[in-house]
Amino acid sequence: MSGRARLALCAAVATLCAAGALLPLVEPIDWLIQAAFLLAVVTGAGAAARRAPLAGPLVIGVQALVAVLLMTLFFAPGEAILGLLPGPDAFAEFGRLLQAGLRDVGRYAIPAPVTPGIRLLLIAGVLLIGLLVDALAVTYRSAAPAGLPLLALYSVAAGLSQGGAGRLRFLIAAAGYLLLLLAEGRDRLSQWGRVFGGPGRPDRARSFALSGPTPAPVRTGRRIGALVLGIAVVVPALLPSLGGGLFGGSASGGGPGSGGGTISAVNPLVSLQDSLNQPEDKEVLNYRTTASDSRDMYLRIVALDQFDGTTWKPSERTVTDVPEQLPRPPGLSPSVELNHVNTSISTAEWYAQNWLPLPYPASKVDISGRWRFEPQGRTLVGDRGQNTHGLQYQVESLQVRPTSRQLATAPAPPAKLLREYTKVPGSLPPTVRSTARRVTHGAPTAYAKAVKLQDWFALNGGFTYNTEVRAGSGSEAIARFLRQKEGFCVHFSFSMAAMARTLGIPARVAVGFTPGTKQPDGTTSVGLKDAHAWPELYFQGVGWTRFEPTPSRGSIPDYAYPDTSAPAEPGNPAPEPSRPAAPSDGGPSADPSCGPDEQRQGSGLACVTLPAESGARPPDGGTSPWAIAGIVSAALLVLLLPALPLLWRLRIRSRRLAATGADGDLTAGTLAAWRELLDTAWDFGILPDESLTPRKAAARIISIGELQPEPAAAAHRVAAAVEQVLYAPQPQPVSGLATDVEQVRSGLQTGAPRALRLRALLAPRSAARLGRAWSARWAALLLRCRTSRPVALTRRTVMVLRPGRRRA
Repeated sequence: MSGRARLALCAAVATLCAAGALLPLVEPIDWLIQAAFLLAVVTGAGAAARRAPLAGPLVIGVQALVAVLLMTLFFAPGEAILGLLPGPDAFAEFGRLLQAGLRDVGRYAIPAPVTPGIRLLLIAGVLLIGLLVDALAVTYRSAAPAGLPLLALYSVAAGLSQGGAGRLRFLIAAAGYLLLLLAEGRDRLSQWGRVFGGPGRPDRARSFALSGPTPAPVRTGRRIGALVLGIAVVVPALLPSLGGGLFGGSASGGGPGSGGGTISAVNPLVSLQDSLNQPEDKEVLNYRTTASDSRDMYLRIVALDQFDGTTWKPSERTVTDVPEQLPRPPGLSPSVELNHVNTSISTAEWYAQNWLPLPYPASKVDISGRWRFEPQGRTLVGDRGQNTHGLQYQVESLQVRPTSRQLATAPAPPAKLLREYTKVPGSLPPTVRSTARRVTHGAPTAYAKAVKLQDWFALNGGFTYNTEVRAGSGSEAIARFLRQKEGFCVHFSFSMAAMARTLGIPARVAVGFTPGTKQPDGTTSVGLKDAHAWPELYFQGVGWTRFEPTPSRGSIPDYAYPDTSAPAEPGNPAPEPSRPAAPSDGGPSADPSCGPDEQRQGSGLACVTLPAESGARPPDGGTSPWAIAGIVSAALLVLLLPALPLLWRLRIRSRRLAATGADGDLTAGTLAAWRELLDTAWDFGILPDESLTPRKAAARIISIGELQPEPAAAAHRVAAAVEQVLYAPQPQPVSGLATDVEQVRSGLQTGAPRALRLRALLAPRSAARLGRAWSARWAALLLRCRTSRPVALTRRTVMVLRPGRRRA
């Protein structure tokens, strides 16, 4: 093998050694085999071009052309000419794959799946670096500068990899570069003919004095190699770890070893969106708890309390040693009902970040390792590399159960806290403040404003949950979200917290996990897709209080439902029930017992004298029968309007359940039962999630509603029936679906509080479908009126409108 061929082979090997640092970023690793094959072909094309011989730029051009043809053959054969020659369609396909790859890089956490777009980015990057290294080291015989593209490839991998590229991969990349330097030095020396090894040694043709003093080119190459390797060590250390974050990967350590220190800001936006968009819902942790109601078992990681107009982030605060007993939460009054809960938590082996998931507020944490306590956010942060990798720990926490009345009558918070947690940047668009005021118009208290904001986002504001939208947490992102009304939990929580602050309500954003899914063994599993963000608002006497503005995620707490029985103001007694006014002279009799010639009109109205058979009119000044009928009709209408959701819901339930037993369309009857099951769960606060499969949706209803085994089995039977009619080649009829739906409804009623049961009956949330249906019909009618052609007027109509023409 000639010297240049050997050098070209070493250049390709060095490129692949540096590319090996990319292996932890994606799964599987078969892309590297494909990249190695293509790089070998490109390297061989360069060797053949140099033997021709061709000039250096022509050699590089030949290699680039071969690389483009190979990429076309592997990634766009259907759009290429003869499957190999790239044309406009092939380049358009390359553009589409590049866009998809860049989008996938932002979507997935490490390790990401090798999608077609990511595969294209990886292989194209390796070929590009290989082409540069080959051109510098072989074509232009400058191996030392070839370390720069190798360094770029390794640094990107080290910066993106969880916890750095690792010692082994660093040594492999370093060995590849040193091999290239030595091969280049040997090739250079081989062209000198006679080499002088040092004093006292005769010249030896075509040989290397390996045992004597090192020749100058090799010594210089090693010095350059040492310098470049030193840079390769320092640069990744200075780069931020993009793969780490709050939901996966290792993050930087906390603070100093003892006595104090600070923690720095963390932006959870990218890692949270990546977690929600993972194709596989990997288990992050599981826990066993003594809580009777796990719907409020949100596992909080960190509180974001500083909003600078660009993003929400935690303030830099002092951390201390973890006390034996954590201090009582600020602002919590003894009059608020508390439940003491014990929880045992185990984290996954792959889950490594330095913020500890805890139920809020924790009162005691039993954990080993180097952990520090941040009092303001009541969080635990790892110190000197401590993370959550494969942990087991015990937590004692409080379930704070305030009433809506306690929140509505909460006094003003302390002035210092109010100043700190109501700050908004000057860059916040005015529309955020004006929208907050418009939505909360008429709300008399901070609590009432908070509930109106929550319901506007979660229920009646027309917002859509979508994890694919463009991420953003700054002032303009909030304004864009309020305008487009589409986003995921980060947008909902950040926007509600910012709007609450403009209303003078202290607010911050908590990041962590929703309660997860109960397992048959009694534990609860929390996965990547349970990653969540929610706003916390401060009320004196209760403390930091969770709200849930994100539709179809988590659960709205009981205290966040509006209290229809508003408390009476001090000194203003509650009004007495209204009584009928005394009748005027000549009016209806107020006698509680009606005579044979009298009739009671409406509920609670006085008796009125029936008109005589002769048809005589009532005396002057009396109330006419038509007026009485109008009053009665108005009263019935007033009584009927609040009952419309209840009546509509009863009618819809009856029709759907009747459809399941009819001898008609099997698919329609089964889907009717499924829709009734989803709407029943919606009435009890479990918003439907259209993105879930029937089986996942049933499991979610069972988990959130905490159904007993019998209603849980009924929900599974309905879901199985839906899957059968949708996917089975020959679906079979399933009997008893109406009974199963009723059993699930009974199970939800049994486990729900009284207030929730009443709301589900009298004001069912699923009645929102009625409003949406009427809105859609009205919009369709308006569109039809705008787009339809004017109706030609008949001659008779024209004559009526223009009577002068009739006389003519």
